[in-house]
Formats: sequence, structure tokens, C-alpha cells
Amino acid sequence: MPDAKSAVPRFRQATAGDVEAVVPLIHSSGPAAFDYVFAVPGRSDAQAFLRRAFIDGAGEFGWRNHLIGELEGAVVAVGAGFGGESSLAFTLAAARQILAHYGPRHAPGVIVRGLRVERVIPPPARGMHYLAHLGVTPVLRGEGIGRALIDELVRRGVQAGRRRMVLDVATSNPRAQALYERLGFEVTGERVSSLANAQGVVPGHRRMERVVV
Repeated sequence: MPDAKSAVPRFRQATAGDVEAVVPLIHSSGPAAFDYVFAVPGRSDAQAFLRRAFIDGAGEFGWRNHLIGELEGAVVAVGAGFGGESSLAFTLAAARQILAHYGPRHAPGVIVRGLRVERVIPPPARGMHYLAHLGVTPVLRGEGIGRALIDELVRRGVQAGRRRMVLDVATSNPRAQALYERLGFEVTGERVSSLANAQGVVPGHRRMERVVV
């Protein structure tokens, strides 16, 4: 395992070949919500769907939408940053991926659960640069990698002409919220959640924003 103190992460565009290293980190960014939506007993778990969607490349879960952080050649972080104008294209890509993965019998239920989660974690509006799927290798958390990842995503958002940085954090994750607050994000709203099934209990989420001047 690389030593986080020996170097800052090197960031690069993800590729389809990163799938095995990256998907567990994406899943770790919101396991309860991912399992609630995508785990279908007897058919698929959430990570199996995320692997398929990542390799496909398109949409919110595709490799083209992700940034990788590496230390000594090992993947230690992943994240995504995208504008609100991507929402329609991402919805269409997700619907196609869900139908292909689950088939006509199970896909409608997955889509309905996804729409329910969007009431708790709504898609970004136009003008926002949304940070999502923020994951760091567990043994390296607290070593500054998450901060470096967010700084890089914000930098790229500014390069794309966006100033309003937005993310959502689970109410059950005060450690992550504290990090975002240290990086200048402020809570702008909270949505409670009553979503639960045998696969996952979706916590409430707080929306946080930072305007880059």
C-alpha cells in the first residue's frame, strides 16, 4: 500500500480498465443508497451494476465521468464533477444501462427506486458544478487525499467556466461534512429520508455549496 505522506496524488482521467479498483470506491461514497436502488436479490448486487455502467463509459456512472487519484501507481481515490446540463443525458444513459443489466422484469423497479432517491439527492440544476462519487481507499482516509481530490475537481469545474460547486453529504457522515466545511462548503438545505428496503436504508442528506470567486 502506498504511503500517503510520500507524495500527493496524481490525478488523471479514468479508463475502462480501472473498473476493479474504482467501483468499490464509488460504492463506498453512498453504499446504502446504491444498495437500495441497484441490489436485486437473485439478480444482481449494486457493484455488479456499477461495474457494467462504468465499463460502458456513458452517463453518471461511466468511466468518462470519473477522475482517478493515484499514488505510486495504485488507485487511491475517485470522484466525478459535472454540470447540471448533463442531467438529461445521464438519465437516458442510466435507463439504457439498467434495462440492459436487469432485463424488462426487474428494470422498472430499479428505475422507480432511483427516482425516489432523487427526491433525497436531487440532480444538479444548470449552473451548478456537482461533485459526486467521492471515494478514498479506507486505509488512507484522513491523510489529505480527499482534500486533494476535491481541490482538483473544483479546479476543473472552474476551468469549465463554473463557479457554483455543489455536493450532497449523508446526515450519517459528520466526518465528511466536517471536511467539506473546512474546504469552504456550507449547508444550504436538508432532505429527510424514509427510504428503506431489505438491501439498504437511505439516510437523509444535506446539500452543501461553495461559490468560487
